[in-house]
Parts: sequence; structure tokens; C-alpha cells
Amino acid sequence: MLADMSVDRPTRLHAEAVRRRAEQIYEKSGRIPGRDKENWAQAEDEIARETAEPACANPAYVVIRVKGVTYTAEYDPQTTDYKPGELAGAPVKVRFDGDKMLILRQNRTEFETRIVKREPA
Repeated sequence: MLADMSVDRPTRLHAEAVRRRAEQIYEKSGRIPGRDKENWAQAEDEIARETAEPACANPAYVVIRVKGVTYTAEYDPQTTDYKPGELAGAPVKVRFDGDKMLILRQNRTEFETRIVKREPA
């Protein structure tokens, strides 16, 4: 008797979403050959971030452009004194640590966020 090797529906849907995203990345990057693994890894990362549970019940978002990439990151407004618009128009220093984006505020404190979307500017 053969074991049932079928893939459940959510797994197939996830794999299809990653495949479509990798193809979009390939197209947007100018169809550069030999980047299959990089495109697939980027697609997996993007899909994972988009489908992840929010870090808090009512997240707020900040959008920052760094070296031609636009980052959307979430934060919990209940745990910070950051005020929306505080960073508008002024250059800021940013560092990345995994899926975290840490923004150096004008008051010299770091504002910690979680990246949920990354896209070329």
C-alpha cells in the first residue's frame, strides 16, 4: 500500500503564491538569468511577511525609503512615544537586524519596528 503523498491545500496555495511572486521578481529585475534561488528566497520572505500575524493587536505602520528600497514596518503604538509624522522630511539613520528595522530618532533613542513589506522604490 502506498502512503498518501498529497500536499494539503494551504501548502499548495502557499507554494503557488511563492512561485508567482518569484516570477514577478524575475520580471521586474529584468529577467536576469541564474538568480532563481535568490528570487525564490526573496519571494518566500515577502510572502511570509505578508501572511504573518501582526506583532500586536492594533499595529501602526511607518514607511521609510533606504537606498532605493521602500520598507513598510509595523510597531505597537502602545509601547512607544513615537508620534506619526515625527520622521517626515528629515533624513534618519536606520539599521536592520533580521526582520527588525531600528530607526534612530532625533531624541537619540532607537525606534524598533518589524518589517512587513519590502519593495523597490
